[in-house]
Amino acid sequence: MTIITLTSDWGSGNHYAGSVKGALLKQMPEAKIIDITHQIPCFDIMQASFVLKNTFQNFPENTIHLIGVQTEGGIDSPHIAVKYRKQYFIGADNGIFSLLFDDNPFDAVELDVIQDSDFFTFSTRDVFVKAAAMIASGKTLQDIGQGYSSLNERFMFKPVVYPGRIVAKVIFVDNYGNVFVNIDQEMFREVGKGKDFLISFRAPGDGISRLHQSYSDVTPGEKVALFGSTGFLEIAINQGKASSLLGLQMNDAITVEFLNE
Repeated sequence: MTIITLTSDWGSGNHYAGSVKGALLKQMPEAKIIDITHQIPCFDIMQASFVLKNTFQNFPENTIHLIGVQTEGGIDSPHIAVKYRKQYFIGADNGIFSLLFDDNPFDAVELDVIQDSDFFTFSTRDVFVKAAAMIASGKTLQDIGQGYSSLNERFMFKPVVYPGRIVAKVIFVDNYGNVFVNIDQEMFREVGKGKDFLISFRAPGDGISRLHQSYSDVTPGEKVALFGSTGFLEIAINQGKASSLLGLQMNDAITVEFLNE
């Protein structure tokens, strides 16, 4: 059974997701189609990469992931198929693949797939579905395209590290209002060296000076900082929405100050 996932910015109040699912089932009636999300903000490959990056590794080998964000192809963003860690990814090379993949090797081709439609505004349905069906039928990447070795690069803002201090930013906010910061646990430990610290953000006095293991380690309504399943620092409020209550939004600055012993 072929597993195919969909990640897009289509939303839920229109025909796009249904059209793609119908086209997939027409070519692969036994396929299992999984919606990762269709709620990515329009054209936001940063958020799309964050969601898919923290999802795909939980799927079985040979899963095919269709990426329906900024899909219009062109000289600067060709349609490609990529095999990475024994899974397949199909989308436009608009920079999202460089954000998705942490390391090499990957195997990629620029798609040589003739679409059945005369329209060029719905690549996910008219090109990506056809490429997915070819892969599912047993064709190799080299059967469906020409070799492609250099991905378009987009760089996520990296935290700035000073002696005893990290200046980072908010990279994602989930539906619970939990705020994700681009500091991973390894960086936190390496810079902090076990010292006391203060995580500070928008409002004075809103700092956090302790890490916990779970949201419920603090009382309802209390702020909490932790490293969760994504590996990134999270700022949350137990049973509350940290983003709105603390005034934290995408790209806001977060500072971790490590205190002298």
